[in-house]
Amino acid sequence: MTLTLNYTYRIYPDSKQQAMLDEWLEICRRSYNFALRELKDWIASRKCPIDRCSLESEYIMSADYPFPSYHRQQNQLPKAKKVFLDLAVVPSQVLQTNVRRLHDAWDFFRDRGFGFPRFKKYGQMKSLLFPQFKSNPLMGWQIKLPKLGKVQINLHRPIPDGFVIKQVRVIKKAMGWLAVISIQSEINLPEIESPFGHYLGIDVGLDKFLATSDGYLEKGRLFFKTEHRRLKVLQRRLAKKQKRVRNSDSQSECKTHSRQRSNNYEKARKKVEKQHNHIAFKRKDYHFKLAHKICDMGDSIFLEDIDFRIMAKGFLGKHTLDAGFGQFRDILKYICKIRGKYFGLVDHRGTSQTCPNCRAEVKKTLSDRVHDCPECHYRCDRDVASAQEICNRAIETHSRQGLCRRETVCQVEVSGMSNLDNWRRGNIPLWAEISRRESGSPNYNRSI
Repeated sequence: MTLTLNYTYRIYPDSKQQAMLDEWLEICRRSYNFALRELKDWIASRKCPIDRCSLESEYIMSADYPFPSYHRQQNQLPKAKKVFLDLAVVPSQVLQTNVRRLHDAWDFFRDRGFGFPRFKKYGQMKSLLFPQFKSNPLMGWQIKLPKLGKVQINLHRPIPDGFVIKQVRVIKKAMGWLAVISIQSEINLPEIESPFGHYLGIDVGLDKFLATSDGYLEKGRLFFKTEHRRLKVLQRRLAKKQKRVRNSDSQSECKTHSRQRSNNYEKARKKVEKQHNHIAFKRKDYHFKLAHKICDMGDSIFLEDIDFRIMAKGFLGKHTLDAGFGQFRDILKYICKIRGKYFGLVDHRGTSQTCPNCRAEVKKTLSDRVHDCPECHYRCDRDVASAQEICNRAIETHSRQGLCRRETVCQVEVSGMSNLDNWRRGNIPLWAEISRRESGSPNYNRSI
């Protein structure tokens, strides 16, 4: 099995190297748009009906003109370099991966059915990919890139032993330049196919960012809302800047004013972009630290299976997007994999309306923040009760040890039919018995 990891570092190119990178990004943008234009012309020439004309003029291609696939456009790059001399400035493999990026978007559009690739405007190309290295490009506190030379890098954590650098992606941000180094190793990680150890159910929300079945509550944090005041000021300053100058008396004065005002607009735009980067970095750092914290609490982590895109369309959509639940779920799944934990998803429907102790239906509104069951009188925080119900469903669906030695209504091991057991065991919920059994408590064998 091949393990692939991505490490992100800050790099500090000098002024000459920054100018080269900016030039490469612009050349890659134009080559991307050229390849996309060829693809769109081929499609438009094939879909025009034979008995009527298009409202717009279409570029006519011969019937035997082949489809501009990735390999065809890649093979045309050497010929294009003789016509467009700027293409020879960029490393050849960077141009090839740039064409590959377009066709990845095209394949994704065909599979998904929407999201046709778009032309990139000036400044929208933000990254370059160096896909292959003959030797280790890291040399102390420098990284050697083709045609760019040695660039200073802040190697804040070393590359682990046994890993080989496969590719490097250079990304341009408002706060500086980043290098995402992809490393691989032929390492045998144990495949965790079934849950084990301590089960932990997690319920996410806005009032509390998450609640666990053990009773831990993480206070909700809204990064965009807390930083919105500063962002609003910067956006107002940007709106007052003029991109172009109005009619001026002299042409020289017009050029001077245009250069000065465009520079001011660019400075204000970079400040807005830098503030957005600051918010995104804070959120991502918080998600990583919280994911490690959750992995310290349990061995088998279970999260509710929610489509957060639909959740973000409600009246709390702005706060839902600010919390970044989808990113947190992906990060938690990644951290569980590298730390040897089991990660699973369970059905979320009705978790907040079900008592985790007796499994009776308890209707609640959003204003009800305390779970109080009228059947078994089990009382706890609403989010904790939802997390405990998630843990119950995880035990029933992902593990058979939660149903062994348990009597149900129909005398067979059927999930969701454990009300009788809870009452005969003295109202000990399913998640609590499993936790007690794992901890080695002598009371878990109590007679029923």
